Amino acid sequence: MSTAARTATPALQLLLDADIWHRVYTYDHKASDQGFGLEAAEKLQIAPERIYKTLLVESSERKLANAVVAVADMLNLKRLAAALGTKRVEIANPNLAQQKTGYVLGGISPLGQKTQLPLVVDTSVKHHETIWVSGGRRGLSVEMRTDDFLSITAATVADISR
Repeated sequence: MSTAARTATPALQLLLDADIWHRVYTYDHKASDQGFGLEAAEKLQIAPERIYKTLLVESSERKLANAVVAVADMLNLKRLAAALGTKRVEIANPNLAQQKTGYVLGGISPLGQKTQLPLVVDTSVKHHETIWVSGGRRGLSVEMRTDDFLSITAATVADISR
């Protein structure tokens, strides 16, 4: 087993195990910075339209799901609820998000989560051949082909941004 495989986050391990093309990017996360996605875009010098953030939401029926939108965009909760076939969704409690995904806030990856949850990604993803998502910890991002991302996550694509 390679050193990379032994030290990989669950997100990176998933990509390694599936033999999916990807590139790993690291940067020094500033602890006082809470705008995690914008910080990644700035430090990696990547347009915020190309980096996607993962938000955990809870439905009115108390079911959890992932919403993935570009860092440059805001999540539209009404559109997401419609895409999930529920009346209403709200951002999940941060402690619950960390517990269910196995990742810390600012490092929640849509890949390799502890609990398999439905995932809805914004239609803007289709405008890019590759996208960046969190690699599973703060200061770690991964670039991968959009088609591979949609395939490995079994994502639903819907217009969920503002």
